[in-house]
Amino acid sequence: MEHTKWHQLNDEELRETLGVSPQEGLTDEAAAEKRKIAGSNELSEGQRISPITLLLNQFKDFMVLVLMGATLVSGLLGEYLDAVTIVAIIVLNAILGFVQEFRAERSLRALKQLSAPAAKVLRSGQEVHLAAKQLVPGDIIMVESGDRIPADVRWLETNSLDVEESALTGESVPVSKHCRPIASDDVPLGDQKNIGFMGTMVTRGTAKGVVIRTGMDTEMGKIADLIQNTEEQETPLQHRLEQLGKILIFVALGLTVMVVVAGILHGQPAVGMFLAGVSLAVAAIPEGLPAIVTIALALGVQRMIKRKAIVRKLPSVETLGCASVICSDKTGTLTQNKMTVTNVWLEGRSIKVTGDGYAPEGHMLENDRIIELKNDQSLRRMLQISALCNNASIVETIVNDPASKKKSKESKKESKKGRKNGQQEEEQVSANQVLWELKGDPTEGALVAMASKMGLAPAGLKELYDREQEFPFDSERKRMSVMIKHQGGRMVYTKGAPDVLIEHCSYILWEGKVVPFTGTLRQKVMAANESMAGNALRVLGMAYREVKPKEHVADEHAAESQLVFVGLAGMIDPPRREVRDAIATCRKAGIRTVMITGDHGTTAEAIAHQLGILPRGGASLSGQQLAGMTDEQLDKTVNDIYVFSRVSPEHKLRIVKSLQRKGHVVAMTGDGVNDAPAIKAADIGIAMGITGTDVTKEASSLILSDDNFSTIVAAIEEGRNIYENIRKFIRYLLASNVGEILTMFFAMMMGLPLPLVPIQILWVNLVTDGLPAMALGVDQAEKDLMEHKPRGAKENIFARRLGWKIISRGVLIGLCTLGAFWLTLQAAPDHPGQLIKAQSVAFATLVLAQLIHVFDCRSSRSIFHRNPLQNKYLVLAVISSVVLMLVVMYVEPLQPIFKTVPLGLREWAICIVAAGIPTFLMGAGSVWGGRRNRRRMGGSGRFVPKSTKFSA
Repeated sequence: MEHTKWHQLNDEELRETLGVSPQEGLTDEAAAEKRKIAGSNELSEGQRISPITLLLNQFKDFMVLVLMGATLVSGLLGEYLDAVTIVAIIVLNAILGFVQEFRAERSLRALKQLSAPAAKVLRSGQEVHLAAKQLVPGDIIMVESGDRIPADVRWLETNSLDVEESALTGESVPVSKHCRPIASDDVPLGDQKNIGFMGTMVTRGTAKGVVIRTGMDTEMGKIADLIQNTEEQETPLQHRLEQLGKILIFVALGLTVMVVVAGILHGQPAVGMFLAGVSLAVAAIPEGLPAIVTIALALGVQRMIKRKAIVRKLPSVETLGCASVICSDKTGTLTQNKMTVTNVWLEGRSIKVTGDGYAPEGHMLENDRIIELKNDQSLRRMLQISALCNNASIVETIVNDPASKKKSKESKKESKKGRKNGQQEEEQVSANQVLWELKGDPTEGALVAMASKMGLAPAGLKELYDREQEFPFDSERKRMSVMIKHQGGRMVYTKGAPDVLIEHCSYILWEGKVVPFTGTLRQKVMAANESMAGNALRVLGMAYREVKPKEHVADEHAAESQLVFVGLAGMIDPPRREVRDAIATCRKAGIRTVMITGDHGTTAEAIAHQLGILPRGGASLSGQQLAGMTDEQLDKTVNDIYVFSRVSPEHKLRIVKSLQRKGHVVAMTGDGVNDAPAIKAADIGIAMGITGTDVTKEASSLILSDDNFSTIVAAIEEGRNIYENIRKFIRYLLASNVGEILTMFFAMMMGLPLPLVPIQILWVNLVTDGLPAMALGVDQAEKDLMEHKPRGAKENIFARRLGWKIISRGVLIGLCTLGAFWLTLQAAPDHPGQLIKAQSVAFATLVLAQLIHVFDCRSSRSIFHRNPLQNKYLVLAVISSVVLMLVVMYVEPLQPIFKTVPLGLREWAICIVAAGIPTFLMGAGSVWGGRRNRRRMGGSGRFVPKSTKFSA
């Protein structure tokens, strides 16, 4: 039965295929036999990894293994402080990695929560309540409003049945279901109107159906399977750092061996050179790099929380920084998932309705002028029909906003320092957020909101108007009517599809009077309807009639005859207000936004045009067209498609993978269950925190706690800044390490004594390298960060001349340190204490050169481009490093340990001048290169550092 086209079968064929009577249901014995074949109606979680295995996996990383080796060597050398520091780094990284991965695989448990816990089932002709997991194919079930459908079901009987399927299909409004066979062979999920899907919610009506699929065979089960079999992508940062670690190990070991060999060949003691070489090797390997990266990412996470984004996986912050495509679901992500009336057509007048969502805030405008309801009885009539021919309600709720409350507390503290009381009170009010929640059908909710905006709240109207009778909406009638009693009289209010409704109308309300519904007026109504529908609006018509005093209204046919047509209401799930600007910012940053939705193509394209996603000449593709394409064909066209409509979860996954094959770093946003597989497969998955399902959140890397698409832009900026900061401290650390190694190497090649002793090398590595590098990790972004295209996913970490900057600066630091050492040594070459003084000068010069260089690392241009005092953490780190250097040089008990002596003014002058030469020489080269570049561009071009080799 795996390939059975269930939507095509009639009742007789269903009975034969499943071997069940709709009146009796299965017997317990038959159900038990079927369960042996089909299994339990549950979603599998797949193979789970034990916590112990997860923890041990954290120690398999190449860089971690190298650091463990460095720990062993440090311990053997007696450098226990270094060894303890490295062990702490390893343990910290392992704990963070374990926590992240342990939380990552809860998607399927969240998905299981969407399945119904119990079901009403017909067994042996008796209605019984069973656990949903006991259902089997062939079971007859009954559902009603508020029930979650427990399995995939083919409907046998429906009574005004509407089902909310947006989480599964992306359809923005509940779907009206029926029980008739559908002749078409290949029907998208959203159009399978005679089938109910596991986990979706009945919003109206009742139904009886037969279970056709259970457990992992259901559409929800297919999503669970996709999640299980979708591998999470290694982030670009993880990949680059692993590559960097391997490169550094081999380079450092190679240079260290060369230093040791050169020293021995020039007559240095073999044991001393070996100890110096090992110290140099330990110093050359930037064991602090993983910790600094982790700290930079963790602090980025804290900043993101303040900007309403919750990061579940640390590296994902950086990954978003190189995103080149954002694939976004429409419903609930780009749009509000709140149907809203935007246009009304009444008596030939076009009326605009302002305000979004279900809040009773907005106006009705005609020719940009606010309409006063007291002067417009025709509009009042239409709003009465909207509010009273309606079963929805909108409830005001007060929600505690922890973020706002925190902000309020902060404002209290600041107010004590002199802030104005008015501002404090304003922020305290924001701690409570008012939400308007819909109870019922979204289409009816839109009509209730429209009436409420004009002061006709349903609660107040229902006190004046009593409902006597209702003739409910269903997919065949396509209309709904109620009979209302008011002040001794009765009225029929009707709403429905315009093309159906006008067939029951004999009159029309025109210029405040009831006149015959002539052919000309009908044409005007249908033209207005087509115009609204052409703008992707869902259109409903409104009509009424007065019931005569002694008239008996037996059924809907009697009620819905001789109606007076009033007008049309056009509604849409509107775009979020902030999204258009956010998409424009993404475009400026070289990032393409692609809409992927289960909604209809016309609606999707209209929203895409409004938001600026779909450019003129831009293409769209339907799920049906996508299904007929091979992966190779999709790869050829995927870069030209901006809108994908009527797509299934499998389609979304194919689109993401196709974009990845084309070299894109893909961010996927969404809120429904149908988005979860693609979100997990994307380089970074983004879920909506308020409207998002638990499944989507668990599959994601980033959660937007305010459901605000523009938060993604903030995350992109944060990601780019974090990556640039990582490049900054890599530049700083490696240039410093190159300087240390070359100082030793040049000295050995020249036959000079050791300029630095092992303990000094390790001290520089631990103190001077560590503190400033951490401060660079939290540096502020440069102003033009979001004006560049995203870097490539495979971009080398040394790209954009970073390798040249590291080597050139390292060479200069090494030469200047060695020069200071040589000058001091030559001042009194035969003096017995001159060597230790020269080594102290070399130590101080190396430290100061690195600390001056760290300010230059803040800019991709030169040290003169940014305010050096802007990063207060960096200033504090540099001051701390200088103080600690002076401590080991001037505190007598430490001098014999670190082999240092106090320096005089002459030596300090040599140190300061030698330390400043590398940075100021290269900085001057950058400025000169920039001026030459501007002259070449006529004085109007922006400085491009790549124009000169002196752009370090």
